[in-house]
Amino acid sequence: MKRIAILFLGAALVAACSGGGGGSGFQLDPAMFVADVTNPLFPLSPGTRYVFEADTDEGLERVEIEVTDQRKEILGVSCIVVHAVEFVDGEMVEDTLDWFAQDVDGNVWYFGEDSKEIESGVVVSTEGSWEAGVDGAEPGIVMLAAPTVGTTYQQEMAPGEAEDMATVLALDETVTIPLGTYTGCLKTEDFTPLEPGVIENKFYAPGVGLVLEVDEDGNRTELVEIE
Repeated sequence: MKRIAILFLGAALVAACSGGGGGSGFQLDPAMFVADVTNPLFPLSPGTRYVFEADTDEGLERVEIEVTDQRKEILGVSCIVVHAVEFVDGEMVEDTLDWFAQDVDGNVWYFGEDSKEIESGVVVSTEGSWEAGVDGAEPGIVMLAAPTVGTTYQQEMAPGEAEDMATVLALDETVTIPLGTYTGCLKTEDFTPLEPGVIENKFYAPGVGLVLEVDEDGNRTELVEIE
């Protein structure tokens, strides 16, 4: 299961039997990546800010996501840095940096995250953090260039730490959230072998990106602001 994403990596993947790419078992050709992330279902334009909200048992969850103008080089690839901060009832509970890059075919790769769980202003855990090329982790695909119904792909590839996967369920969903109604949305089912039975549906609108998440209990996390 771990290597299923390799089916979709196209020209950006170069096989390496010698354990290049930080010991991950293969290495990427940095020349096959572009500077910007322009996939219409996962656009990352520096300066853009997204806000998501959800009503949870713990209180109002608010996630503020900013596409920064910062870059981080991983395995020779220049990645865009995305900063996400999560609050519950106004108190910060998580602070994360994510790293993404797009290849020449239009696939958006996920190179890892630096995640900090926070309690009362103090970092109490970095569980879930990983970086491609470190401790056997490999980059995954967070958005395919040309999704097709039934396709399953690996988003995170850090054994035992982060192994998120997704299956494409539909390509023409209509989603209504506080910001409006979006048509032609991609619907995925997200899951991980690390938490069997836990699933989440995500909806991506063309030109916007992620607009809605719905967990197995029907709880909704909705996009409420774009700046």
